[in-house]
Amino acid sequence: MLITDAQLDQFRRDTPGVEHRLHFNNAGAALPPLAVLEAMQQHLALEARIGGYEAANAARRETAGFYRAVGRLLNAPAENIAFATSATEAYNKALSSVPFRPGDVILTTEDDYVSNQIAFLQLQERQGVRLVRTASRPEGGYDAGSMESLIKKHRPRLVAVTHIPTNSGLVQDAAAAGQLCRQYDCLYLLDACQSAGQMPLDVSRLQCDFLSATFRKFLRGPRGGGFLYVSDRVLDSGLAPLFLDLHSADWAEAERYIPKANAQRFETWERSYAILLGSRAAAEYALGAGLEAIQERTFRLAALLRENLAEIPQLQLLDQGANLCGIVTCHIPGRKPLPLKTALEKKGVNTSISGSGSAVIDFAKKGVGWALRLSPHYYNTEEEVEMAAQRLREVLQY
Repeated sequence: MLITDAQLDQFRRDTPGVEHRLHFNNAGAALPPLAVLEAMQQHLALEARIGGYEAANAARRETAGFYRAVGRLLNAPAENIAFATSATEAYNKALSSVPFRPGDVILTTEDDYVSNQIAFLQLQERQGVRLVRTASRPEGGYDAGSMESLIKKHRPRLVAVTHIPTNSGLVQDAAAAGQLCRQYDCLYLLDACQSAGQMPLDVSRLQCDFLSATFRKFLRGPRGGGFLYVSDRVLDSGLAPLFLDLHSADWAEAERYIPKANAQRFETWERSYAILLGSRAAAEYALGAGLEAIQERTFRLAALLRENLAEIPQLQLLDQGANLCGIVTCHIPGRKPLPLKTALEKKGVNTSISGSGSAVIDFAKKGVGWALRLSPHYYNTEEEVEMAAQRLREVLQY
């Protein structure tokens, strides 16, 4: 399935930001469509008119639609979806629900997201958990043979994989990790922060117990919105995060509480309903565009961008892996990253910089201290790709 020219024209009419910028920072925060803005503005206006609690009560049916829309994104029931204020909050809620004991192993990859790696190291310090990382393949991504061998050896309490790292176009084989986790009965936490909205996600195929993501990136939603998928296996086992509140549990007796039966136990009561409704609109917009079509166009634009960047002298393309996505990373020896990014902004090109702290292991292997990240999305055009590469060439004076 392909996005037609007529559809692309409509997507761009729905995206006011394309009139002002060449936006190649979708892996950071994408330009939202009008449907997202309107959903948020309408609810904020309702809050101003009748009151915040009253507006939330009036929007109960619309709020319920959030869970159905995200469920459709993941091929999951609405009852298995929890709203979160960010992917990191969702991820940490999942982590905090696992009853780690001293000596338990978390098995992860060398390409897991920096915030996840920091959380693992904290668990190692505070709870005596052991952190083990799989070997990587020469072409990039975790080595499945290494993962299986380490699972057999350590019987990890949790296997954690980042589907797409923040600092690279690499797409890791999340489904293969899920198959191993089912085979050896391990809990499986998948960080889909960069894949949600960029490609189809089916939790029945991925076989994950948890999946966390944000809306501000490729889903084109508002900042401050995210979600967590929680499997029936997790819910039926009684796992629940620290700390529950009056929304996620019921205070049954003076010395007893009962967690909610569904994924709401991974939420808390307070949230921005405007952000939640904007997030619902973003999920529905992506579903309307079609995730397979979005992936085809986004990956193709990124491949075209790599071709254009490869023609710039001294520029090093850094992306590795058998399957590359809509994130394009490069390094220019002898250049300072922030002045480079600022110069591109002055030419109307939005990009981002991944510093050494965002990918300690990966960047050490590649021998670089930073990467310039450009991330097109399906509403970008081929002409914009060529313009972005040309403006980078002008900044570099090549």
